[in-house]
Amino acid sequence: MDTLTRMRAFIDVVEAEGFSAAGRKVGRSKALLSKYVRELEDELGALLLNRTTRQFSLTEAGHTYYQRASEIVKEIDSLADSVRETSGDVRGRIKLSAPRTFADAPIGQSLNDFAKEHRDSVLENHLDDRFVDLVEEGFDMAIRISRLESSSLIAKRLAPFSIQVCASPDVIAEHGVPGRPQDLAKLPCIIDTNGRWLSNWPFRGESGDTISVAVSGPIEVNSPIAARAAALSGLGFAVLPDFIAAPEIESGRLVPVLQDRVLTGGGIFAVYPHRRYLPAKVRVLVDYLAQWFRQGDRAGS
Repeated sequence: MDTLTRMRAFIDVVEAEGFSAAGRKVGRSKALLSKYVRELEDELGALLLNRTTRQFSLTEAGHTYYQRASEIVKEIDSLADSVRETSGDVRGRIKLSAPRTFADAPIGQSLNDFAKEHRDSVLENHLDDRFVDLVEEGFDMAIRISRLESSSLIAKRLAPFSIQVCASPDVIAEHGVPGRPQDLAKLPCIIDTNGRWLSNWPFRGESGDTISVAVSGPIEVNSPIAARAAALSGLGFAVLPDFIAAPEIESGRLVPVLQDRVLTGGGIFAVYPHRRYLPAKVRVLVDYLAQWFRQGDRAGS
């Protein structure tokens, strides 16, 4: 058995956090994966994994080997992808991190459309609202919705992004339209605890600077989808991503307010690590998503 096969088996076990889980993921038996990893350790003369019946962990040598081996395997796969790309044959597993908000919204259809059109690729979606460490956790790419700060990652802007402050017509009729952001401090607001601002909502001040308004209200949720539902139920004003709020605003079920004071300049980005060679499968996904968003302003559909 060659070293590369053993190396792949070790990486699969580490990323699945166990032999059984790795076996289910890659379609091999737990015993076979264990054999490959044991042979790799014998070849290296070092213990890579601590194994007990209830615990699984990397040794210091295992952690070092995993980091370097992951990069080597990705380089090998990238080389194969590049050859396949010249013949129009792009395949392989793409480990993608994306916010749940993205996947639950209409724009999440972009991932389904990619998978449908590229049947030889496996799009492994990990939906999590936290910012994962792409290199440490072995992700090929992530989708991030924010103002992108400086980082060691490469980013491609897929679409613009902004927020909307909105409420139902009944709430507007009862409380009126706030004339300035500070008015929200005395109005019922829906707090999304999963959002980065929590109960301190940012706005553009009169002089162009950023101000923060402390808000409160009758309900707290941890999802913009749930915040939208609460707003539709007449519980107060909510800060929502534009692609979540747009259909309800267009139908008149939600009314936007303070549109000249909300912060702008955000975006939906595809981000990926700096690598000597970007795998063709990742490049194809990035290009596909960029094209998907260019066609007909899908972010608002």
